[in-house]
Amino acid sequence: MIRILLVDDHPVVRQGIRTALTDRVKEVLVGEAADAASALKQVRSSEWDVMVADISLPGMSGLELIKEVRRIRPSLPTLVLSMHPASQFARRALSAGAVGYLTKGSDLEEFVTAIEQARRGRRYVSRDTADLLVRRSVNWEAPAHETLSDREYQVLRLLGSGNTISDIARDLALSVKTVSTYRARVLDKLGMRSNAELMRYAIENRLLES
Repeated sequence: MIRILLVDDHPVVRQGIRTALTDRVKEVLVGEAADAASALKQVRSSEWDVMVADISLPGMSGLELIKEVRRIRPSLPTLVLSMHPASQFARRALSAGAVGYLTKGSDLEEFVTAIEQARRGRRYVSRDTADLLVRRSVNWEAPAHETLSDREYQVLRLLGSGNTISDIARDLALSVKTVSTYRARVLDKLGMRSNAELMRYAIENRLLES
């Protein structure tokens, strides 16, 4: 029996993944969580072989979830399955402790293979992620946004998408003051002065959804 904890805030997505797993994997038990807080409760209370998590979650992000799981249950491998392309989050996810990064457009067979690899304690690097890591290891100069913390990077992307400070505070369950502080740090690290400059930077560096 393989026990998989699926963390995604969209019920339809969870149902689709659950159906795919039960059809393709023998003797599988799939648990579900809609956010990081619920996932952490299940990680603490039950035994799991693999956690499959999205990056975009309400409240605590998927990156923060990965780090916390690594702290409280270091033997539990986390595989990221995200709508975001590898160029946006793969490096950060792997640095946080994920054993693999796949997009939701990946083939089902590749997804199942990745789960099996994770279960055996092995990393799974998709072709997109491998290409990204190779490009960044050869004559690569890190862009300015790589200096941002995970939360600052998240705020940059949200500001780049046109969200207001209040919108971001609500979506991330943070205070307006806290989000304003993150914004100020992002502006300082990127050497910018306005949201308009941040939006242009995010677009030019393809940090937003396509």
